[in-house]
Amino acid sequence: MYQHLAHGISLYSGKTRAYLRYKKIPFEERLSSEDYGQIQAHIGRKIIPVIITPEGEYIQDTTVIIDHLEEKFPAPSIYPDGPMQKLVALLMEVYGDEWLLLPAMHYRWHFKRQNLWFVLNQFGDVMKPHWPAFAKPLVAIPAALYFGRMYKPLMGLDENTEPELEKITEAFLKDFDRHLEDHDFLLGSRPSIGDFGLVAPLYAHMAQDPYPRQWMQDIAPRVFDWTRRMQNPSGNEGSFLPNDEIPETLYPLLARMFRDQLPLLVDTVRAVADWTAEHPDADHFPRTIGRHDFTLGDAHGNRAILPYQQWMFQRPLRHYQGLSEVEKQQIDPLLKKLGGYDGLQTEISVPLDYINHKLVVAPS
Repeated sequence: MYQHLAHGISLYSGKTRAYLRYKKIPFEERLSSEDYGQIQAHIGRKIIPVIITPEGEYIQDTTVIIDHLEEKFPAPSIYPDGPMQKLVALLMEVYGDEWLLLPAMHYRWHFKRQNLWFVLNQFGDVMKPHWPAFAKPLVAIPAALYFGRMYKPLMGLDENTEPELEKITEAFLKDFDRHLEDHDFLLGSRPSIGDFGLVAPLYAHMAQDPYPRQWMQDIAPRVFDWTRRMQNPSGNEGSFLPNDEIPETLYPLLARMFRDQLPLLVDTVRAVADWTAEHPDADHFPRTIGRHDFTLGDAHGNRAILPYQQWMFQRPLRHYQGLSEVEKQQIDPLLKKLGGYDGLQTEISVPLDYINHKLVVAPS
């Protein structure tokens, strides 16, 4: 049996938990102060989720965890065989993991009056699970103050960008809700890696915290139901749509990703190359490597550059750039129509890898 060191309020725990349940992988979920000590000892920092394999190996990072388990539990695969469907699934994973993190943090921490008591209780349960219920919120206050303050400068959210983020998020939820009227998941009746990327922010924060939960139920009830199905999958494996089909109801989601997130990803590639040239002796990347300007709807902001986002972007980029010319000729017209073609021509001069729980320049 696998050990899943995770918690219900943890954003990325929702991704790995949904995957483990869908693949029917036997696991036990737990989290305690003792577990955090072991995580620190094996990973180098206190972070969840972490998987402990039956052989005792500690694996961290949701994408690394899922790909490790896909090798051991290959059926049913969450990666479509069709080149276009696989590209869309990989792009949606990046969008969920790295872009929807913005509204997830905003809707948890900006609406403190509605959410704070719930969050403090949940944080207290993580930090001191054996304490009496009345005391748990108290121990969680320092952690809540940290998370409630750090995300805005990290993500470039302020009085100018927050209203635009709310508009964009509402439009995304309504577009996704419309898609789910015709399809169970992104690409048919089987969840793909894209679904697991999206469920991380949409479940743990937005479908659980009091304010965004009610808002989601009001404007996108199918999305809310989808978050519940992703966490409690049926016994039916499902299937991807035939003939590598991309439903037109996904076009607005892809266009939104290309417009809002893709420019940041491309600029991150540039920044990683520059930082590497300036720090030739660095053995790994820090979490941030400076700041860059970005556009959010009609607003302009400035946010941290996160090199990890290049590592995630490399996945769809390598898939697309490794396709045959015939396959690209079938895919490129849609990419041009939706605004993603130019970004997917990006060359990675400094490829990254995730080795020993650190982000490093990929070995030659």
